[in-house]
Amino acid sequence: MSEVPDPFKAARGKCPVMHTEFQGEKVPMILRLKDVRDAARDWETYSSDAPMRVPFPSEEDVRTVRQYPLEVDPPVHGDYRKLVEPFFLRPKSPEMKAQIAALVERLVGEALERGPTEIVREFAIPLQSHALTYLLNVDEKEAETWIGWGVHVFKEGDGKSKGSFMERYCEDMFNQAAANPGDDFFSALNAADFQGRKLTMEEKLGYANIAFAGGRDTIIHTVANIIAHFGSNPADLKFVRENPDKIITAGEEIFRVYMPLTHIGRVCPLDTQVHGIDVKAGERVSLGWASANRDPEAFADPDEIKMDRRPNPHISFGYGPHLCLGAHHARAIMRQLITTLTKRVAQIEILESEDNIEREADYDRKVGYHRLKVRLVENTAK
Repeated sequence: MSEVPDPFKAARGKCPVMHTEFQGEKVPMILRLKDVRDAARDWETYSSDAPMRVPFPSEEDVRTVRQYPLEVDPPVHGDYRKLVEPFFLRPKSPEMKAQIAALVERLVGEALERGPTEIVREFAIPLQSHALTYLLNVDEKEAETWIGWGVHVFKEGDGKSKGSFMERYCEDMFNQAAANPGDDFFSALNAADFQGRKLTMEEKLGYANIAFAGGRDTIIHTVANIIAHFGSNPADLKFVRENPDKIITAGEEIFRVYMPLTHIGRVCPLDTQVHGIDVKAGERVSLGWASANRDPEAFADPDEIKMDRRPNPHISFGYGPHLCLGAHHARAIMRQLITTLTKRVAQIEILESEDNIEREADYDRKVGYHRLKVRLVENTAK
């Protein structure tokens, strides 16, 4: 079995909380699975009603709108969520599954023909961008614009100017949809009734912001991590090829171990204690998703990657009322990618790689790749 290092192992073994620093701010990071789950459910103590401050690092300098429904609490959170849930359930439909299957088949086929392929730019970003057009039910040509936004709209290059460009782009899409309404994401938000009124442009831009920025880098990193994992661990690719009934468990295990989003923030509205650490009103707490996914109290041999792991109570899509809207989308892409790789690819040769490392005061964690060049070898025995 292959293993992936866990940067939180020592800290989690000593204490349920790591009191660390982000952007000069001391923040307690909750490390163990049960504690993270409890905090994610307790929105009154650990609030998401904190515009720009839910992500780490905070995003005051790169966007101007609150992300809906992420940065609001229940019960209003549920009302905001219902407006867009039909789009985020689309990946469960046969039509969108077929679209994703055709897309993955095309991209894998192109990589097989191309030879050496840089997975991040030539595969993962196009895959995420084209699949998002299916989710939002917009013209697929829009993907070409989104591909140019890179891995992360806010973190790559000049995030401030890119974030402003994205907001202007989205405002233009809402205006175009108002002039020519259809069945797309932008038209639906223009027409939506929220508590007896229409949404403001700020609210609509907040929804668009989460659609374009919230799940972008996480899917891109996960795609690259899957391909790199199978390249470094050919026995796992062979196992899933010979056991196609394990595609779902393999995907969930990849999500558990290669969780791209290390943690997320919450703000305490009142003075509180987090496992013995005093947190003043208005200060942040971190929910350590990646640490919780490696908790030995919940996962046997947590550092081992097991393609047939069951049960697998990972929280890579969050937990509680703010469970990730894009979970169905991410799962549909990853399951189809694993399916196609097992059918069409015999071997993945890693030619070059440059890790994408998240470096903080008390840990370094690999989240994906800046660059991953591989050669896919065709499976001639299919």
